[in-house]
Amino acid sequence: MRKPPETCLSVDGKDIRLRIKVTPASSKSEVMDVREGLLRVKIAAAPEDGKANGALIAFFAKILECPKNQIQLVSGEKSRVKTLSLPPQLAEKITQLISE
Repeated sequence: MRKPPETCLSVDGKDIRLRIKVTPASSKSEVMDVREGLLRVKIAAAPEDGKANGALIAFFAKILECPKNQIQLVSGEKSRVKTLSLPPQLAEKITQLISE
């Protein structure tokens, strides 16, 4: 029996939810891989005063080519495991990003 592919994406109403495990204070911001149902991401910003959260949203806005206000942190403000809410029109770009 084949193991189903791990997914870090879900749909909540009209929005897409993306589950992420963040490693803050890294040498550079980059997307790593999907493990245990979480997209692993390194963020260069330090985890103080919400800087890493802001940098995470700015990083995803840049790589998905969308305004920052379309991406919302819905859980995990003070945790390494976070959930972002994204509009459905970004589904194709997100799928492409996590399959690379």
